[in-house]
Amino acid sequence: MKYLIAGLGNIGDGYKDTRHNIGFKILDAMAQASNISFTDKRYGAVVNTKYKGRDLILLKPSTFMNLSGNAVNYWMQKENIPLENILVIVDDIALPLGSIRMRPKGSDGGHNGLAHITATLGTHDYSRIRFGIGNEFRKGSQIDFVLGTWTSDEIKIIGERIPIAIDMIKSFAFAGLELTMTAFNKEGKVKTDTEKKDTDKAKTPASGSDDRK
Repeated sequence: MKYLIAGLGNIGDGYKDTRHNIGFKILDAMAQASNISFTDKRYGAVVNTKYKGRDLILLKPSTFMNLSGNAVNYWMQKENIPLENILVIVDDIALPLGSIRMRPKGSDGGHNGLAHITATLGTHDYSRIRFGIGNEFRKGSQIDFVLGTWTSDEIKIIGERIPIAIDMIKSFAFAGLELTMTAFNKEGKVKTDTEKKDTDKAKTPASGSDDRK
């Protein structure tokens, strides 16, 4: 069984540590943990690895984000990988920083990489991992935020969350989409500040209550 795992991003040193390149960063961490290295090939940097009998082809497209579909489609056809064995990893401003969600399909949500993959493949029915980068930016500065570099605090957070994304990739190949979503989507969720406040309120004894029992 072959699986194509495409982590999206932009090539070049200027984009290396940007939020938009979280797909690259996750695959780099996965390769480093397995002591393997990427090789520059057509349409992207590629490395092959195995997990419990499954063949995983890790792909970092060299097409730049807006043409990601060219790389995904080429390697999908070259390796004869079925659509259900495709997994795309992208950044998502709609999710809190560090929150991770796997989805079986869906709209591009304004993400240019997903939009081009959908247009190229002619379908949005492919699995994806959305890694939250938050939305702490002023109105009109979304592009600068997405293409900006991580802060020191953010680096610490994503460093703690990337291993979860890697485990999700492995589970997708071994256990399948549905079981992976069931097992990891709850673990991958990061509470927003509002949700944290609501949880703290729920834990606080009501005024006048006796909590000595």
